[in-house]
Amino acid sequence: MIRHLAMAILLAGSATALNSAPGEAGESYLNMNHIAPIGVRTGKYLDIPSQAKGPPVDPAKGYRTEQLGRGLYMITDNAYSSMFLVYEGGVVVIDAPPPYAKHLLEAIREITDKPITDVVYSHSHADHIAGVRELGGNPRIIAQEETKRLLAEANDPKRPLPTVTFKDRYLLRRGSQTLELSYHGVGHEPGNIIYAPQQKVLMVVDTVFPGWMPWRRLALAQDIRGLFRQIEEIQAIKFEKFVGGHVSRWGTNADVQLQLDFMRDLRSAAAAALQSTKPGEEMNPEDSANPWAVFDNYIDRVVVRCVNTLEPKWKDRLAGYDVFIWDQCYAMEQSIRID
Repeated sequence: MIRHLAMAILLAGSATALNSAPGEAGESYLNMNHIAPIGVRTGKYLDIPSQAKGPPVDPAKGYRTEQLGRGLYMITDNAYSSMFLVYEGGVVVIDAPPPYAKHLLEAIREITDKPITDVVYSHSHADHIAGVRELGGNPRIIAQEETKRLLAEANDPKRPLPTVTFKDRYLLRRGSQTLELSYHGVGHEPGNIIYAPQQKVLMVVDTVFPGWMPWRRLALAQDIRGLFRQIEEIQAIKFEKFVGGHVSRWGTNADVQLQLDFMRDLRSAAAAALQSTKPGEEMNPEDSANPWAVFDNYIDRVVVRCVNTLEPKWKDRLAGYDVFIWDQCYAMEQSIRID
């Protein structure tokens, strides 16, 4: 493919030499989108749409607790979110994000004085579980077996290894409360979903961001095709409330569907841009022997087309659209080309 791209550059009659010194920034690509690309400062980001906002956090407390159903609570600082479940003999904590970990026990004690008996890890990433030591005590830690493997490799004292693991499914019964844990393969990374069937609450972390554009590069997904598959699978679960581990509110089926719709449009836009973009245009012919430059030029122009295609429909529908739209198009074209 590199050889074909380089040959196309040599033959392209429309190739344009840029009037800039080697290694320095040159002219913008044709039809360059007005949203600042990666590496360019933004004067003012788009305002957050009202539908993406959640209730405010008391700055004196640094967190907000919201009941989602019988004995089930979400705690959030309006950037990260986790849950805890109260049963007759204790409390089950699901994730312990460091940004408000020191408040987790405080939040639980506002509801109950029962001991924390169990902690469930959604996945291995430190930004969601490295506050677990702040809970104190010696709770059972439950996670999918791949999560344990990744934590063993990380060897992080802030993320103790699980004491209970499972492969595909695990039913956590505590008193009259139940959590269903299940593994759906690799998307964001290996991890499990958490479902509270009595409360009809589903928690899947770093996968869907209610009302918001996903974090950059589709939340740094290790397997983008797997991410699509997971979101399609969780839509089949009969939930009413969704906790995604981030942003300022819980979501609904409509939020999950909205993100899936965006991702499908993203995939279509990137695929169309890959097909319609000609290699070698707008490039100095003297760089044709540099395969890295050939691909950089081609991919950049693919992404410009992808961003332009998506803007009319999506700019005002997802908070943070302008923050990460370039990242999403880069990630998607890469997945289409090589996955």
